[in-house]
Amino acid sequence: MSLHAGQRLRLSGREPKLNLSAFYSAFFPTLWAAWLATWFALARNVKANVRRQAALPRLANVALLFVAAALLTARYVGVPALMARFLPASQWQAWWIVGAVLTVAGLLFTVWARVYLGRNWSGVVTVKADHELITGGPYRLVRHPIYTGLALAFAGTGLAIGQWRAVLAFALVLIAIVHRIIVEERFMREQFGTAYDEYARRVKALVPGVI
Repeated sequence: MSLHAGQRLRLSGREPKLNLSAFYSAFFPTLWAAWLATWFALARNVKANVRRQAALPRLANVALLFVAAALLTARYVGVPALMARFLPASQWQAWWIVGAVLTVAGLLFTVWARVYLGRNWSGVVTVKADHELITGGPYRLVRHPIYTGLALAFAGTGLAIGQWRAVLAFALVLIAIVHRIIVEERFMREQFGTAYDEYARRVKALVPGVI
C-alpha cells in the first residue's frame, strides 16, 4: 500500500533523508506484494469444489476488496474530504509504526491460517470434496482467522496512512468480510451439522473471546 509520510521527514543531511523517505514509501507496497506472492504460491494443490457461492454476490464481494485496496494505494482520491487526516499529522511517525506492526501481525496470521487449512482452502466460499472441519492452530482462536488477519492488516495500513480514505477502505473490507462469514457459516453448518454448532459455541467468529 502506498504511503508518502516519509516525504515529510525533516532530517539533517541529504542522504539519510533520502534513505528514510525511500524506506517509508516502499515498506507497505513491498509487504503487501510479498504477502500476495506467498498467497498465490500457497493457492496450488487444493481440493476440488463440490459447492460454490453464487457468482454475482461473489463478484460483488471481491469488488469491495478491490475498491478498498484502490483507496489505500491511490496517490490521490477525487474527494478532498477523504484525503484529510483523522489522526494528528504531528504524530504520524508513531501511528506509522503502530500500523506497520499491526499489518505485519495480521498478514502473518493469515499465512499461518492458510498453511494450517491446507488443501481445504479456497479463495471464495466453497465446500470441498472430502472437506475437513479444521479446529486447531489459529482456528482454535477464531473460526475465520484469515478474515481476522486481513481485517487487522487493513486496519494497520489505514492507521499508517491516517486519512479518511483509509477509514472508508476498512469499512468496505469489514462489509466484505461479514458477508463472507454469513455465507460461509451457512455452508459449514449444512456440511458439518452439530459438529460445527459445537465448534461455534466454543470459538468466536472474528475476534477471540469477543465477536
